[in-house]
Amino acid sequence: MTPVSAYTPDSGDPTFDVESYDLDLTYRVRTNRLEGRALLNAVAALPTDRVRLDLVGLRAATVRVDGDAVAFRQDARALHLTLPTPLAPGERFSMDVSYAGSPRPRRSRWGTLGWEELADGALVAAQPIGAPTWFPCNDRPDDRATYRVTLASESPYRPLATGVPVAEGRRGRLVSRTFELSAPTPTYLVAAHVGRFDTTRIEIPGVAAELVHPPHLAGSAARAFAPLPRMIAVFEDVFGPYPQERCTMVVTSDVLEIPLEAQGMALFGANHLDLSFERLIAHEVAHQWVGNSVGLHDWSDIWLNEGFACYAEWLWSERSGGSTADAHAAVHWARVAAEPADLILSDPGPVAMFDDRVYKRGALTLHALRRTVGDEAFFAFLRRWTTAHRHQLVGSDDLRLAVSESFGERESALLHRWIDTAALPPLP
Repeated sequence: MTPVSAYTPDSGDPTFDVESYDLDLTYRVRTNRLEGRALLNAVAALPTDRVRLDLVGLRAATVRVDGDAVAFRQDARALHLTLPTPLAPGERFSMDVSYAGSPRPRRSRWGTLGWEELADGALVAAQPIGAPTWFPCNDRPDDRATYRVTLASESPYRPLATGVPVAEGRRGRLVSRTFELSAPTPTYLVAAHVGRFDTTRIEIPGVAAELVHPPHLAGSAARAFAPLPRMIAVFEDVFGPYPQERCTMVVTSDVLEIPLEAQGMALFGANHLDLSFERLIAHEVAHQWVGNSVGLHDWSDIWLNEGFACYAEWLWSERSGGSTADAHAAVHWARVAAEPADLILSDPGPVAMFDDRVYKRGALTLHALRRTVGDEAFFAFLRRWTTAHRHQLVGSDDLRLAVSESFGERESALLHRWIDTAALPPLP
């Protein structure tokens, strides 16, 4: 059990962990109306007679615990449940919540997050605290669970969620699809999208891959994602076998500021289909290994997600005939050096957790290690890291230990200089 993150102190409840979510949702595009029922199977981590579920912008109608209706109070951020009997650590219990409303993004210091109504559909952008805008949850990065999501919407809209599609049907005039996600997944990496989508299969050995796109963007989407099979082959060589059940690349008709990764999925805007954005595809695909499979104990270690994925961009460039990682490192070292030296990579603080320096200095840290130990040792280390921690939680301390055990005192000192001090070290 991990305490609530200091980066998101108003999210999550450390007294319990969720083992599985079963979401049954109906979304009507024309009225932006979401009706849902969420069944959470959980286990107590601490003695408690009250629990908290994050829920923002939607109103709960009924709440049951182990089948019995319970008293609850709802405020702007959460449901507060009074349990029928106190729970001891290790006791399992279920929570069944019926709720509805007009979903909308929540405001945060990182911008608006969560369920977003589009010009013709909807999407979810949950990182880091947007999940409660569409389902009640224990919104902690370390609380990973399995999911079953059934999502229904009007025809001709096609509902889509993270996981493997297992059923499709109709509810009157609504199209219903069910997805199951067996990989342990935090709430922020679960997504749902609704749009007028077609699906194109992508042939990748050993990987169930598909491109989901609006019909009128079929050609430009196919061109943009043509490198995907080779990209996955490169990352499998670097990080090991593809770790997710699916590889679903989604394109929306809308313009998006940035792409968004989810477990086994990534979402791109219509504006990301130009070939100049190929590095963004590489970044989001790499997250399936680093960030989504190898996950975070706490948001303070966000560089382990973004630094590794940024370095994967450089590796893809290097192996696909573009600029070398050395060249990328030289450019970005100079850019980071021109910025204020006031960021600690291993604990950047909540305001700076998505600062570009977290991404680039994180990538530079890996390149500094590579230049110190040599390519053969470095790439063997990367593969051991992602293989040993497949679908597990890590922090900077785990990387420190791995570097120490794999290389020794000199490399441990190098890592310390890069991630624990504000001054930017020179590249080796």
